Amino acid sequence: MGPAELVQAAAMARRFYLEGKSKIQIAEEFGVSRFKVARVLETALERDLVRIEIRVPAELDADRSDALRARYGLRHAVVVESPAEAEESPDPENLGEVAADLLGELVTEGDVLGLAWGRSTIHMAAALDRLPPCTVVQLTGVYDAGTAERGSVEAVRRAAQVSGGDAHPIYAPMLLPDAATATALRNQTGIARAFEYFDKVTVACVSIGSWEPGISTVHDMLSDEERAHYASLGVAAEMSAHLFDAQGRRVGRDLGERCITVETDRLRRIPEVVAIAGGQRKAAAIDAVLRSGLVTSLVTDTAAADFLLAAGSTPRPALQRTDPDD
Repeated sequence: MGPAELVQAAAMARRFYLEGKSKIQIAEEFGVSRFKVARVLETALERDLVRIEIRVPAELDADRSDALRARYGLRHAVVVESPAEAEESPDPENLGEVAADLLGELVTEGDVLGLAWGRSTIHMAAALDRLPPCTVVQLTGVYDAGTAERGSVEAVRRAAQVSGGDAHPIYAPMLLPDAATATALRNQTGIARAFEYFDKVTVACVSIGSWEPGISTVHDMLSDEERAHYASLGVAAEMSAHLFDAQGRRVGRDLGERCITVETDRLRRIPEVVAIAGGQRKAAAIDAVLRSGLVTSLVTDTAAADFLLAAGSTPRPALQRTDPDD
């Protein structure tokens, strides 16, 4: 390109890339066709006159995020670059921070936000600093009624405080000794009122656990005999007190009768369900839950993402919301 061509190409590139003008507007200004403008812009890229750089914050891995979204057919996938020493952590706190930012994007005024119990969702709620006015409802009971103030109840209160909306917590354990006790609690006024909101939830946040000590809330609450029983059914993952095998099919459905939690049928009808989970120890469990058709978006880390991108057969698109049992 000669000097006149270089100057013209630079001017056109400035108009297009920096000033946001259309090719038609540029063509009118320079008295050429829009096809000529397109050729000049293409040449400017080829000759390195224009450099396009895509930059995201260092903690986000854009390539893995896009690959993960495409593989599982998710609406959103955000992969966080975690420090090497944190890769074994089942609930890296930075996932909660990124999830809080994502929630600020997804929730709109008038939405009903549902929060399930989980360390990741608790980290997320603590990191919230912006949220449009919305109602916040708890989707599960608490891990231990004695820790309610530090767990899901506090997470619901925190989210409602940030949004300026109403809070509907559930003051009850997640797991009860038997189905009759669980049914009685569900009929209590405060808990029943929260359950009435389940069908109104538009955005939900859930955590995922793998079937091992310290990584699954339900696993830790059961007796050794009960753990062995559900393990024999092939349980690979737990989410909101629901158990799944490696293909995303529900197992141990009888456990749900003893739990204070949102039903899977209701979860499947929620337009946006964001799962927050990471670490190598949870990777297989995340794959299982993504295959269940209950989750639409995921916040995870590079340790889990590398496993997920190489895992087994290609799953059905998550946005189809299909039940693997059907």
